[in-house]
Amino acid sequence: MDIQKPTLILNPTIVQRNIARMAAKARQNGVAFRPHFKTHQSADIGNWFKTEGVTAITVSSVSMATYFAAHGWRDITIAFPVNWLEIAAINALAAQIDLHLVLESVETAQFLQANLQHPVNIWLKIDSGYGRTGIVWENATQVLAVGNAVTAADKLRLHGILTHSGQTYQVKRNPQAIQTLYADVLKRMQHVQHALLQHGMADIKISIGDTPSCSVVTDFSGVDEIRPGNFVFYDMTQVRIGSCDVADVGVVVACPVVAKHPERNVLIVYGGAVHLSRDYDALPDGTPYYGRVVLPAENGWSAPLPETYVKSISQEHGIIHTTPDILARINVGDVLCILPIHSCLTADMLKRYQTPDGVTYAMMPGIYG
Repeated sequence: MDIQKPTLILNPTIVQRNIARMAAKARQNGVAFRPHFKTHQSADIGNWFKTEGVTAITVSSVSMATYFAAHGWRDITIAFPVNWLEIAAINALAAQIDLHLVLESVETAQFLQANLQHPVNIWLKIDSGYGRTGIVWENATQVLAVGNAVTAADKLRLHGILTHSGQTYQVKRNPQAIQTLYADVLKRMQHVQHALLQHGMADIKISIGDTPSCSVVTDFSGVDEIRPGNFVFYDMTQVRIGSCDVADVGVVVACPVVAKHPERNVLIVYGGAVHLSRDYDALPDGTPYYGRVVLPAENGWSAPLPETYVKSISQEHGIIHTTPDILARINVGDVLCILPIHSCLTADMLKRYQTPDGVTYAMMPGIYG
């Protein structure tokens, strides 16, 4: 690998295997597969999904929807509450694609009815226990009020109910706990579905989206659609949860070694918060860390080095704890690779992929500039 500065390295074999496995699971369960593209944000990687028959996708912003629409995707869900201030861009999208929006209030339904120029599909955002956003699943009064507001609007087509059960991210290597959480979420979503059906709202679909559930659960009876995103790359958080094994992590950050401190068993790499993000997790003994360290190899990278991890970061610096034996083998000018804690944020920071054999893939342009 020709590395001069922090570089996001992607292993196509692992990534394509992850895509094929999740697509096969969806087919076997007879559910729609609408993967979330916020993790990879790349038209090139998006094409790998097309080979698995994927025709509908999820994104996290209007800007991301615009990018993927420009690359040929014609069925897109923006799984983020409608931002009223982007109505012009929403109208532009609705004119050219089958656009799905999520909402959780009567006010937003009324705003869309008054300001949309083209019909859109609507999913009611349900809080099934995560506590981030959405109508709380037990609040039947609000669910029915928003559902009625949508069905009364001729520019809005009520498609179903959608949730992200982010509470599964708190699990520690316990697939059975993920199964239990998923079963609770499904019951809550079916409770909401039943309430809407009882009040005359027909064909209410259920869409779920967290990677831990989609990775571990094998039976999706009662669900119509799955929307996982992080599974495309996975990361060390997903390893800790039990969603995957280390061998399923499809990206690393290659970082040049710039200093050694044998007296502290520490290596310094060019690779800090602006490359890895500030997300961290904990080792089995509770020690916080910002990524595990692997060595570059001809077709990818090695298994994680024992007792070697990113112990702290600042803006550009990564401070790596290691053993005396490993430290003696590493020189200034070498390259180490970091398995990320959260691949979605890490990819968003670096904005470009390189394969071990030097092929590059672009991501969508930054949305804040």
